[in-house]
Amino acid sequence: MKKIIRLTNHSAIEVGLTGGSDRPTIMLPIAKKSVYNQEAENLKLWGVDPELGKHFVEGLADTFQVLYFDYEGHLFQHPVDNLTVDHIVKDLLLIADEMNVKSFSYYGYSWLALIGLQLAIRTNRLESLVMGGFPPYNGPYQEMLIVTHKTHTQALNNQNEAAEKSSMETENPDEIDWDNIKVSMDTRVTAQFVALYESLTAFDDRSIHHLLSLPKLAFAGENDTIVYGENFGNVTVDIAGILKKNTTKLCDLGWDVEVLTGSQMDHTKAMQPAMVIPLIKPWFIKQL
Repeated sequence: MKKIIRLTNHSAIEVGLTGGSDRPTIMLPIAKKSVYNQEAENLKLWGVDPELGKHFVEGLADTFQVLYFDYEGHLFQHPVDNLTVDHIVKDLLLIADEMNVKSFSYYGYSWLALIGLQLAIRTNRLESLVMGGFPPYNGPYQEMLIVTHKTHTQALNNQNEAAEKSSMETENPDEIDWDNIKVSMDTRVTAQFVALYESLTAFDDRSIHHLLSLPKLAFAGENDTIVYGENFGNVTVDIAGILKKNTTKLCDLGWDVEVLTGSQMDHTKAMQPAMVIPLIKPWFIKQL
C-alpha cells in the first residue's frame, strides 16, 4: 500500500506500507527511490546501491511490516524553513498516524539515526531502535554544526555562479580534491541542516539514556572517520572512533554495539543494504 501524506509544512510525501499487518512494524525513513541507467552507474562508483530503498524493504518485509519513505530526499525537494528536531519528530509521528501504525521499531542512518534517538526520548511508541553511522553517546553534534554551517556558507557564496553538476554525478570519487570542492546546492536545502544541528546545541546525549527502556543497537563502519579541510571548518567527524571509545559505556547502558569491519568500511559503505540487513534483521528478530 502506498499513500500520499501531507506533512507539517503541508508538503506531500509518498509513504509505503508492506508486509503482514499482524507483524511488528519497522519504520524506514531511509528508503530512497531506485535510480537507473547512467545515474545508477554514477552511484555505483561511490559504492552506493542505486536500489537502496527497494533492497531494504524487500530484505525486511518477509518477516516484518515495513513503513518506508525517503525523508531526506523529500527535504531536498521540499525544504523546510526551520528544520528543528521537534518538527521532524512531528512529521514521523504524523506519518505513523496516517498509516494507522500505533507502535513501531525504527532504523535510521547518519543524521536520521540521531533523529531516531530524539524520537525515542519523546514518545513511548518505539519498540526498538537501531542507529547506524551516528553514535548515541558523545555524538559529534558540534562538529556537524560547523560542517553544515560551512556548507551553507559556501552554497550562499556560490549561488550566483553557473549551475554545475555535483561531483557525485560527474567524477570518480578517487579523483576529487575534497578540500577544494565547490558546494552548489540549493541554499534552502543547506540551511535546513544548519537549523537541525542548531536545535541540538543544548542537547546532552550522555544524560538521556535512563529514558531509553527499549532494545537498542548502534553500529558503524570501522573506517567511518571523515577529516574535513579548511573549507568545512577543519574538523574531524570520527563516528567509528567515538563508538569504539564508548562501547563499554554503551553496553553498560543497555546498548548492543557492532562495528562493521573491512578496509573500505567507511560512512557510505556501512549504510548499504548488503552490509546492514545481515546485521539488523537478525537483531530485530531477536526482539520479537
